Amino acid sequence: MDHFEGIIRTLLEADHFWVQSSFKVALTLDEKRHIGKATMPRPAIDLLALNFEQNEVLVVEAKSFLDSPGVRVEDLEQQHDTAEGRYKLFTSERYRKIVFKRLLLQLCGDGMANAVTKLSLVLAAAKVYKGQTAAIQELFLTKGFIFWSPEEIKAKVTSLAKRAYEDDAAIITAKILLR
Repeated sequence: MDHFEGIIRTLLEADHFWVQSSFKVALTLDEKRHIGKATMPRPAIDLLALNFEQNEVLVVEAKSFLDSPGVRVEDLEQQHDTAEGRYKLFTSERYRKIVFKRLLLQLCGDGMANAVTKLSLVLAAAKVYKGQTAAIQELFLTKGFIFWSPEEIKAKVTSLAKRAYEDDAAIITAKILLR
């Protein structure tokens, strides 16, 4: 897990989610064939966040891109029949449906979900390309995805400074910078 994922994990936990990092989805060989990539490794989800009270699971892709141009809307608008690129879950409906179906079965088998648990796809981005935040938010609204913009993440990190002391790097950093 990288440090940005650690910050997003802390924010999710502050919102009462139970979080697991680098969650592996155990696709079957038939599912991999249906995706079009029979030899692919198990898909890894950056952060899997469960809220038992809401019966909701967030499938979170965390992208920092701090020393790059940032997340670009045109990369997220692409549609691929087979899983390719850095935003596979967002740009390949077939891949997403198969991964989500197997994920729910896996979670149900582990007693962490049930047949009506809601799965939501989230992109948490620390940097967005030149003013494209609104365009990404609009795209995600039409597709039913959730977007945590750099501004939302900053506001959530800022609120960490008000929390009681915890031995967590994100909380300590927020306290140092914002108190």
